[in-house]
Amino acid sequence: MSNYAKTQYPIVFAHGMVGFNRIGFDALGMDYWYQILPDLARNGSTAFATRISPFNSSEIRGEQYVEQLKEVMAITGAKKLNLIGHSHGAHSVRYAAGVIPQHVASVMTVGGANQGTIVASDVMRLANQTGTSELLNTLISSFGNVIMWAQGLDSQAFPHNTLAAGHSTSIEGTAEFNQRFKLGLSLSPCGEGKYTDQGIALYSMTGNQPVTNPLDVSDAAMKALDLLSASKAGANDGIVSVCSAKFGKTIRDDFPWNHLDEINLLFGIKGTLAPDPVAAYRQHANRLKLQGL
Repeated sequence: MSNYAKTQYPIVFAHGMVGFNRIGFDALGMDYWYQILPDLARNGSTAFATRISPFNSSEIRGEQYVEQLKEVMAITGAKKLNLIGHSHGAHSVRYAAGVIPQHVASVMTVGGANQGTIVASDVMRLANQTGTSELLNTLISSFGNVIMWAQGLDSQAFPHNTLAAGHSTSIEGTAEFNQRFKLGLSLSPCGEGKYTDQGIALYSMTGNQPVTNPLDVSDAAMKALDLLSASKAGANDGIVSVCSAKFGKTIRDDFPWNHLDEINLLFGIKGTLAPDPVAAYRQHANRLKLQGL
């Protein structure tokens, strides 16, 4: 086994909206962080994927994440942790850095909705204008229950509130969140944030191409979201704009990935010449290792 990714502190992942840990079984299933954690383990890293409500507010999801961080510290004896969050999970890792900064060594957001998404703003506005907010909440929350069932989990332990999730990831809702959790945010429009703050190393990376491989069935959804909404915010990964994804030190903001490629979904299908997302996480772990984190 390699020690290339052997960080001093464990790495703990936070999934985004509609997220999960693993759907299905070991023999027949799909991880949200597809092939990423096993690769980190083979290269010496101690890494954990948390379970968070697929649809809920940034604060509730953040509290769920913090509780699991405490469990990881209890299990491993670690005093600090390296945090990685994708999409809405960016709010979870930032929330944790805000409430337990003494236990956070680093934070990286991946395709993070750090300034919100115009997609969520448009959906919430349309639902309010058409009077379909409650119907939307019922339908999508039911889908959240299916996600929990597919993981063999009790949905009551991970409650859903689609309207809260939509508001939290909208531009307006994220602005409210950012007033309380400012760590790592861009210091200028679409600019870099502080590279370190309160002793915490801060990073981000994102893709900028909604469509990357015609063989990936999910690319059709990314293209539709881009055309209907996301493109209004400029370069984007199909959901999150490059500018919104800015946080701390930018590793890269031009990966030829879409929002799902960033976590190696679906099933590792990406652009033919695109960098391997699994390798990008491995390299980040090595980056942390070299900093003594």
